[in-house]
Amino acid sequence: MQNILIDVVIPAFNEENSVGNVVRDLPRPLVREVVVVNNNSRDETRRSATEAGATVLDEPRQGYGFACLKGIDYCKKKAQPPEILVFIDADYSDYPEELPQLVQHLLDHNLDMVIGSRALGKREPGSMTPQQVFGNWLATNLIRRFYGVTYTDLGPFRAIRFDKLLAMNMQDTTYGWTVEMQLKAAKMGFAVGEVPVTYRRRIGHSKVSGTVKGTVLAGYKILSWIFKYR
Repeated sequence: MQNILIDVVIPAFNEENSVGNVVRDLPRPLVREVVVVNNNSRDETRRSATEAGATVLDEPRQGYGFACLKGIDYCKKKAQPPEILVFIDADYSDYPEELPQLVQHLLDHNLDMVIGSRALGKREPGSMTPQQVFGNWLATNLIRRFYGVTYTDLGPFRAIRFDKLLAMNMQDTTYGWTVEMQLKAAKMGFAVGEVPVTYRRRIGHSKVSGTVKGTVLAGYKILSWIFKYR
């Protein structure tokens, strides 16, 4: 694993109190570069990420997908693009130190993508809202029925071979990013695995599951992707 080029992309919107923890807890020197995409934050997210040692990019267009696409474009333009790209959220709900488990599973089983599954792992009480749990259950069951692929989670903590990611030609700019990636992996016949990950209460307030509007919009976007690609 030490000889594999691994970069990490962290989308971040108003996460000044948590993003530094995520950056610092990522295992070095296993990770070559940590890229935090400051997604139009109105707080000190940029400063916190920079002080923790991350490369910080600014993406003024609001949207989780916009931030991820910005990070991908940055990595693509490197003289040596990464072999594996890892995505993790900036809210410190996932454990960054578990990154080697995802990467090792991908390498050991010659997979194209590995998802950190909160459903298979240990979750702190209250770390996922009831609507998150139900939404994951509904989405993964629909994917299994329509696409014949079994996922247990749409979790944001994931590792993917960079050439496979580029081949996906990702498009979603907001809430449907994770489900688009998993649907395209299924449609393109990529080898995908899951590993259990530990999940805790996030730092701060969720901009998606913490609001009615965010929950409704995220649910709509996820379901629309599932039926669109059917």
